[in-house]
Amino acid sequence: MDHFKIDQNLSESITASLKRRGCGLSPEELTGVVDMITEEVIYQYVDRLISQTETILEINPSLTEKEILEIVAENVVEFLGAEAASIRIYDPGREEMISFGSYPGQGEDREETIPFEHTIAGEVVKTHRAYFVPNILKEEKYKNKEKVQKYGIRSMLAVPISIPRFSLRDVDTEGALQIYYRDKDKTFTPLEVKIAEMLSRRVSYVVARKRIMDLQKLNLTKDKIVEQIFVKLGRREGIKMRDVFNLVIPELVDIMRIQRCSLFSVSEDRRHAVLEAGYPEIQHGIGKIFSVKDEPYIDGVVNQVGPFGEFENEKILPSYILIHNPQESHLLPPDLRRFLEIQQIHSVLYIPLKVSDAVNYFLVFDAQAHHRKFTDEEIEIFTFFGKELMKGLRLEKMDDILHDFKNPAIAAAGFAKRIQKILEEGEFPSKKEKVAQALDIILKETSRIQELALTLHGEGREETVDLTEKLKKRFLINEEAMRELKRENVRSTEGDLESPLWIRCYPLHVERVLDNLFNNASNAIPEGGGNLSIRSYRKDSWAVAEVTNSGEIREVDRDRYLLGEGRGRGLHITTRLVKQMRGKMEVESGEGKTTFRVMFPSVEQ
Repeated sequence: MDHFKIDQNLSESITASLKRRGCGLSPEELTGVVDMITEEVIYQYVDRLISQTETILEINPSLTEKEILEIVAENVVEFLGAEAASIRIYDPGREEMISFGSYPGQGEDREETIPFEHTIAGEVVKTHRAYFVPNILKEEKYKNKEKVQKYGIRSMLAVPISIPRFSLRDVDTEGALQIYYRDKDKTFTPLEVKIAEMLSRRVSYVVARKRIMDLQKLNLTKDKIVEQIFVKLGRREGIKMRDVFNLVIPELVDIMRIQRCSLFSVSEDRRHAVLEAGYPEIQHGIGKIFSVKDEPYIDGVVNQVGPFGEFENEKILPSYILIHNPQESHLLPPDLRRFLEIQQIHSVLYIPLKVSDAVNYFLVFDAQAHHRKFTDEEIEIFTFFGKELMKGLRLEKMDDILHDFKNPAIAAAGFAKRIQKILEEGEFPSKKEKVAQALDIILKETSRIQELALTLHGEGREETVDLTEKLKKRFLINEEAMRELKRENVRSTEGDLESPLWIRCYPLHVERVLDNLFNNASNAIPEGGGNLSIRSYRKDSWAVAEVTNSGEIREVDRDRYLLGEGRGRGLHITTRLVKQMRGKMEVESGEGKTTFRVMFPSVEQ
């Protein structure tokens, strides 16, 4: 992907652009903004994305598929700040879209089935693309408009769900994740859509675990494959393909005495095959590329060209190709035949792995033993194993992305601080070139962060933090923001602050709660000016933080605010996060001021 070209006048250009929008910043202030965005916004958002994705991946696979999908819907609603979400799965036999989980649950209000044709869910399944509905009332494909009016829903985003089959007897599952918002004429940003698609794709991993665990009844060998692979998939440190091979290959020895095993992927143009992983790893040139047309054995397994049947030196079927006489087979080129002879390989088995009826991956097994045929059950086990390797490969690549993500974030923060130091020491004129280089790196690295964020999964971590310390730091950030926004009418004062007030939480969550409270309180201060103050204390088993602003709210609005139904999303986010942290919120208003009080269970250090 091309990156932005940054010249030496970037700082002046950004400053001039901001001035045209009524926001004048000095070089020092601009540096502060860059530093704040780099260290606070990007880090916090990505940390939140990692945590939410990990939450989905860790859903208990022993639940029913409907329960799993309902939990996924809840996570999507919470992360995207939506109002509701529902999942519909396509039933090809009845040509209907079946309701298969929603959040929040709406009981009898939700239609169990809707038609496949001329509906949004059906269109998503057909096209495998996201469908945007800025205004539901104007969307002809959305039929039940009375229901959404009842719940105050005005816009919707629908993204595809695809759950691949895991054995030859299974079928692919297609469906749509529909996300509902209160916003009217909503504009869906590309990042918002990509994150929704990424979260929906995580459904396939969760349901995959569910389905694979249910397949234990096939036979003991398949049971062992499932057990071994999921031991590896379930670990937080990430998956490595060599570990999967080392765990599972011994379980296949009773079927085929395997000397080597390779996993290949097929390029999108279907002209090349890439060696993705191998066992033993040291004997394979991982990453090596082969031409499909120049290698008859690859052409046969990828393009399924036939002819099919049993021949003198090989058995060619749509489900596999078995070469039982490698030295005489017309499918193998001379150099490969010589290699197999040296390795004393007498049987080669190719297993095509299909996605949407196309061979996107294939497995190769080399054995010194003479194998002339395999049963359908044995081929199904190999295919099952291949499907698991496909998932493992995708997860391995995702873990690589997570590892690589840290570097651009750290680099961006480091170079932002370097620019700040140059500007603070008044060395900008003599170091313009270094500043330009640093800004170039910052923009390039943050561009990488944006790209990597779309396919992230990872873990968040609960910590014990001092609520008072968090309150003071976020209060200071808000004070700086008010100064930047020229809100001189907001006077900030600190009340009694008890420290420490230890609570157990995701630090990002409590910071978001406080930021939203400060933002709402600052905006609620009358134009004539007023006070914004904070206080913290211990009350019984609770750690309490108070944010008080000048100005009163109507009594009728208090309950609505506590339910997160204020203007904008701030209170909605706050109430949701407070509940997640097992806390509670109170509102008092009178005598010319309003106090929002958040309370969290206190813990020992």
